[in-house]
Amino acid sequence: MQVLQTIVDEINQAFEAKSAVRDRTLRRSRELIRYCANSIRATHRGDDAEAQTLLQTARQAAAEMVADAQEYPDLYYAGYTQDALKELAEAHITRAIILEKTLPTPQTLNVENAAYLNGLAEAAGELRRFALDALRRGDVPQAEKMLSRMDDIYSVLVTVDFPSAITGGLRRTTDMVRGVLERTRGDVTTAVRQEAMKAALQHFEQRIGMSEE
Repeated sequence: MQVLQTIVDEINQAFEAKSAVRDRTLRRSRELIRYCANSIRATHRGDDAEAQTLLQTARQAAAEMVADAQEYPDLYYAGYTQDALKELAEAHITRAIILEKTLPTPQTLNVENAAYLNGLAEAAGELRRFALDALRRGDVPQAEKMLSRMDDIYSVLVTVDFPSAITGGLRRTTDMVRGVLERTRGDVTTAVRQEAMKAALQHFEQRIGMSEE
């Protein structure tokens, strides 16, 4: 019985260590998601200095989270850990596309491929938001540019044809991108037609004015 108690004591110690890592990982994942969300908002506002500061803080939190969790593969590959890393990828990709910077790679962000691709997919939703903001400002060319980038994202995502267990449910996310893309295409098309009608009306009014003179 003494041997059994020793075994159980050792197991309890291992569980305590793992539980502590799990608690830290959960806390850091929540912090990471918050930093990334705030960075995306700063990018939409055009405050790149704030966006970069938040991304730097997010990457530090991610590095600490990964360093801890990698000792326990089941914690590292847990949903909350990979979801947080997906948000990190999304924030970096969104900023890079909107500001026309070089896209980060999974390696530079230190995220898994599945988390990166799902982050890329969700960035399309942020590009729709940016496109709609551009339309409200009357900046149709900017909205068209974002639509083109969304189309590029969808075109590459549909080429990834692997089981969800490998891609982290990418197919479902890609279907979401298709819906977002088509809605945005409709919005931009409507805006382009309105601009064309406005230009045609102005041209007509100018012609009428000239003929009257």
